[in-house]
Amino acid sequence: MQMTDHFAAFSFVDRITELVPGVRARGVYAVPRDLPAFPSCLVAEAVGQLAAWAAMAHVGFRGRPVAALANETRFHRDVAPGDTLLLGVEIESCDDETVAYAGWAKRGDELVVELADCLGPMLPVEEFDAPAALAERYALLRGAGAEPGRYRGVAAPDVVPGDHVRGESLTATLRVPAAAPFFADHFPRRAVFPATLLLDAQIRLGLQFAGEAADRPAGTVPVPVRMTHVKMRSFIAPGTVLTLGAERANAHAHRIMLSAQANGKSVATARLEYALRKGA
Repeated sequence: MQMTDHFAAFSFVDRITELVPGVRARGVYAVPRDLPAFPSCLVAEAVGQLAAWAAMAHVGFRGRPVAALANETRFHRDVAPGDTLLLGVEIESCDDETVAYAGWAKRGDELVVELADCLGPMLPVEEFDAPAALAERYALLRGAGAEPGRYRGVAAPDVVPGDHVRGESLTATLRVPAAAPFFADHFPRRAVFPATLLLDAQIRLGLQFAGEAADRPAGTVPVPVRMTHVKMRSFIAPGTVLTLGAERANAHAHRIMLSAQANGKSVATARLEYALRKGA
């Protein structure tokens, strides 16, 4: 890892255009044009990062929210490379212990992603990054803004298919890389596999499972519309081997239970709701 990856390899706020301490924040992020794709989970990550900047500034960079996830995420539409995202967060409460907020990302006037009922523990900044570096970066984001196009994409993690009971359950093994550029950004002093990358892998597995449903009408494909009950139970270190699981939550509903385990212990759980749309 090189320190040049700091504020580049996994940073999705170019400029903070408005900030009312402890109340709300607005920002922008330009998705680089040369990327192959920009998943919805990274859009949600951008909203969360804006909330993190607002929270850190509010407490004087003593703490930072880590693993702050939405209890409900609504996916409205996809984002394409080259799009500019308008980001917004409404802070419900923020102190040295926790931050609670809701947020959204738009493309023009169109909603892309909404986050509701977000809660994140505030942990000591020094464990994850240098407070002075974060304060300096914040000043840049509040001023002229960061140079766009810094993000170069993230290589898809190694995912190997596992047990498969058609119509009932599907598993896969995800191997978190031992080293990757994004660890210099998430975080320089304590590398943690981003929860949004895990959620992206879980959603992909869930959609694969949904696509195999016997009752799926011909010519339709499953697309995510809502994710709820997201719980991260521990940090995921580099090199961790995860077992991902997807199983039908209700035989009559487009809902899937998602799970992730490490060494037989639960790491993350969530529920995915999907819709069937005409395929391309």
